Amino acid sequence: MKTTQVVMPHAGGPDVLEFAQRDLPEPGPGQVRIKVEAAGVAFAEVQMLRGRYYAQPKFPFVPGYDLVGEVEAAGPGVALGGRVAAMTRTGAWSERVVLPAAHLVPVPEELDAGEVVALITNGVTAYQMVHRVAKVAAGQTVLVHGAAGGVGTLLVRLALRAGARVIGTASPGKHDKLREMGATPLDYRDPLLVERVRQLAPSGVAAVFDHAGGPGLKRSWAMVGRGGILIAYGSASTLDDKGWRLAPYVSTLGRLLWWKLLPNGRRAQFYGISHRVNFDEDLAAVLDLLRTGELKPRVAARMPLAEAPEALRMLDDRAVVGKIVLKP
Repeated sequence: MKTTQVVMPHAGGPDVLEFAQRDLPEPGPGQVRIKVEAAGVAFAEVQMLRGRYYAQPKFPFVPGYDLVGEVEAAGPGVALGGRVAAMTRTGAWSERVVLPAAHLVPVPEELDAGEVVALITNGVTAYQMVHRVAKVAAGQTVLVHGAAGGVGTLLVRLALRAGARVIGTASPGKHDKLREMGATPLDYRDPLLVERVRQLAPSGVAAVFDHAGGPGLKRSWAMVGRGGILIAYGSASTLDDKGWRLAPYVSTLGRLLWWKLLPNGRRAQFYGISHRVNFDEDLAAVLDLLRTGELKPRVAARMPLAEAPEALRMLDDRAVVGKIVLKP
């Protein structure tokens, strides 16, 4: 069976993406073949295209961090069918894929594929940071950087659902969207951002969720109140850096470790999503919140697989609020 895939052949802009057809092998032991309904577009793919993502494979490769699809065939030893969700990290931008069955999560047929794919990586990331790492509680104030993004919008919704007050940073053109969600918006480029946050939370905030990393981490740390936590989970601000792609992460981890050791009642931690730590359980919880209407992800655009270059361009231009979804 043949499948059409999007390929990142080398570093460059969105126009370097290629489309290729390849023969898909039959699923082997422990594997299934999935017909893809929807695949997510993440900022990780923008970083991969620049060669700046810490976990990317060597070029060329097929990108795509997550997908929703229908099991078409199962290999020996697999009793799995129906609709499933998967976090692939790469490979999802394809008409069909063969994947291990171990970490596939069943998806109710009534759920919208685009909304589900918006909750796989992004939703579990936000859910775990709010509930397992920061343990956000009613009455607290938290700050979400990049609050209009795919993860940011979900952090806002989940923190509000937990009873917290949310301050969200974004460009001014997205502030009305943040107000609609229930967050207090601030401009992330404001040189007095720390002072603005302290006006809203004089004792500091209970948690800062920082997707950008880089020099801005110092500002985020200054916003955290006693007993609070800074959670760094990305390096978006270093997209245009040169040199070793792991350098920003090494710098961030070193800084967080130093802050963690300081006896000042504040905590700092790097978060990275993993299949091994509560992923299946937490994705099932997030999908249940979608089913009951308690969590509604914002799907910014639904585009055919052929428009993957434009999808990456939109994300790179920071032109969307929420998640872009590709539909093969």
